[in-house]
Amino acid sequence: MWLGVLGVAIFALTLPMTRLATGTAVAPQLSPWFVTFGRAALAGGLSLVFLLTTRSALPTPAQRKPLAIALLGNAMGYPLLLGLALRHVTSGHAAVITALLPLTTAAVAALVLHQRARLGFWVFAALGSALVVAFSLLRAYQQGNGFGLEWADLMLVGAVLAGSVGYVYGAQVTHALGAERVICWVCVMALPLTLPGALLTWPDHSIRTTSWLGLLYVGVFSMWAGFFAWYRGMAMGGALKVSQTQLLQPFLSILAAVPLLGEPLEVVTLGFALAVIATVFLGKRFSAPAPAPVFPRTSKEFV
Repeated sequence: MWLGVLGVAIFALTLPMTRLATGTAVAPQLSPWFVTFGRAALAGGLSLVFLLTTRSALPTPAQRKPLAIALLGNAMGYPLLLGLALRHVTSGHAAVITALLPLTTAAVAALVLHQRARLGFWVFAALGSALVVAFSLLRAYQQGNGFGLEWADLMLVGAVLAGSVGYVYGAQVTHALGAERVICWVCVMALPLTLPGALLTWPDHSIRTTSWLGLLYVGVFSMWAGFFAWYRGMAMGGALKVSQTQLLQPFLSILAAVPLLGEPLEVVTLGFALAVIATVFLGKRFSAPAPAPVFPRTSKEFV
């Protein structure tokens, strides 16, 4: 459980650290494209050292397809869409929408892995999604944009879906490759794309030191070391039990943004975060198929 909490705490800082790296639309720093390529390239270099040191075997052809999909979801789609969105919204705002990640991951697992979920799961998934839409509409209205979804919110929803798909396909090969090697192979396989991408998008203007530190954090911890603690914790304590620590992540993100970015603690944001987390908690209780009915044995069966 403590390893799970450690992993969640590392992931929770991803939102404020990404915003620290990219800056805002008014005061831009590193481009979201460079942050996406740079963090994956940094994690890829560390992963290459780890795989060579541990003399890890190459993935089989059958394992490369799910690894490639995990690459597109976790190494490219999620960080890019997140970085683009965080130029326009606060990390606290993003924390509310990305709080749906555990629920959408369970939904993608049910669809991709053909696992039947109970009706209650889909009810709470719909309720959580409705809360996120309501939050987005309310914030747009408060900012004088009328009742309408903003592009930043749509990008955050896209980031959540991309992350969910990456998690599910990565999980397909976790048993065969080992938890740590899955994220390592994802990052190494991405190097032919991320390394030249980072060089081509290298900033041509002065960047604050804090933005470079934000990139260093998301590359070393969010993209790499955090998965070591997270996957190892789930392997030791059980995925069902340890994954519940994810419920802490949005609140840790909102709290971390106060000292790191100077964002205020808003009652509306905390309220919606709590409501969304409640739907995630209740929905995950219905994510497993209903147990098959057990019929009592007749007296003839004992003869």
